[in-house]
Amino acid sequence: MRLFSRKTTAPENARPWLWVPSLYLAEGIPYMIAMTVSVVLYKNLGLTNTQIALYTSWLYLPWVIKPLWSPFVDLFRIKRFWIVAMQLAIGGSFACVALTLPANDFVRYTLAMFWIMAFSSATHDIAADGYYMLALDTPQQAAFIGVRTIFYRIATIASKGGLVILAGVLQNKGYPVASAWSITFIIAAAFFLALCIYHFFVLPYPAADKSAPFDKGRGFLAEYFRIITLFFRRKDILIIICFFLFYRFAEAQLVKMVAPFLLDSPEKGGLGLTTANVGFIYGTVGVVALMLGGLLGGYVIYKKGLRFWLWPMVVSMHLPDLIFVYLSHTLPQNILLIGSAVALEQFGYGFGFTAYTMYMIMVAQGEYKTVFYAVGTGIMALGMMLPAMSSGWIQEMLGYKNFFIWIMITTIPGFIVTALVKIDPEYGKKMGKEPRK
Repeated sequence: MRLFSRKTTAPENARPWLWVPSLYLAEGIPYMIAMTVSVVLYKNLGLTNTQIALYTSWLYLPWVIKPLWSPFVDLFRIKRFWIVAMQLAIGGSFACVALTLPANDFVRYTLAMFWIMAFSSATHDIAADGYYMLALDTPQQAAFIGVRTIFYRIATIASKGGLVILAGVLQNKGYPVASAWSITFIIAAAFFLALCIYHFFVLPYPAADKSAPFDKGRGFLAEYFRIITLFFRRKDILIIICFFLFYRFAEAQLVKMVAPFLLDSPEKGGLGLTTANVGFIYGTVGVVALMLGGLLGGYVIYKKGLRFWLWPMVVSMHLPDLIFVYLSHTLPQNILLIGSAVALEQFGYGFGFTAYTMYMIMVAQGEYKTVFYAVGTGIMALGMMLPAMSSGWIQEMLGYKNFFIWIMITTIPGFIVTALVKIDPEYGKKMGKEPRK
């Protein structure tokens, strides 16, 4: 395809500041729209919590099974091609969501578009993360790891905060709910298509970005599944899988019901906030607190190691969930109080999640780090998907007060699996030493 020809686009090398920030904006926005913005959208459009949790949790699936098709991104075409092509597909799917929202059967049509977006986004993640390692040398990768994290969080604020606030403001100005969200998704589509065009011209062509060789005599599928099974042959594999699945067991259920709780009226047990307020409190203030918690977590692990901070982190991950027990029983109307409470819970989550990320990196050590890490992220996504699917039904059966008490009970598996894992005392300390063999 001449459209993606080397002769028509960027040079072999380009300054990383021209493309690393925008690449990770493009990686973060569709994920947050699939996971969180879709929840607010369907809540505004009148779906029940049971329906919202079930439908939107299925959108995790592409990230769950992402390892299964990641080798095809390596084998067919270059990473740059996949990045630009998937951004085009994501932008097109946003436009289709906007066009189908006014339809009578909008749930079916919009979910189909979200599915296309989710698969495109998961494929984009594979290509973008691989491209980052190919286009930058090791010192540059280390220098820009913080930049990519910050811009991924900015993408979270832009989508979980900015898009939700925009939809809320349009509703406050008198636009019908469907029209307000259609305009919001048209803007998201335009932004993504602009990113696609920008990256088409700016992304460099690193010499290492080429299709992986395929030994037909050896058999691709046989070799790939041999590598996959290596991950599951570890003697401690059951503990590893249990940790991946249950460390966030409570949070996986909680995250789907936070926005509905903030939006529902006090008569239904919620706080009765406007869509714009939810976008600001949960999507902006909360995300900043989450980011600060993550930065602090990374710093303290660097100083003392993962094993030293593991238990403080699991406590900070789960104990702040009590905040929602308090909010559901008192139903405060003070925006400052609600915002501070959500920020505290999100800060604890960000701090505690650092342990999860570092443990996943530790487990991925070995000859096939990329594949092992992809498998780990797939299990992680499954650990979010399965509990989240039933969270709406559980909430509607129990009500918000009892649901948040249930959340506290479901934190127990997180403490149990933390007690089972074994971590080298030096791991994560001083530039991330690997565990002793």
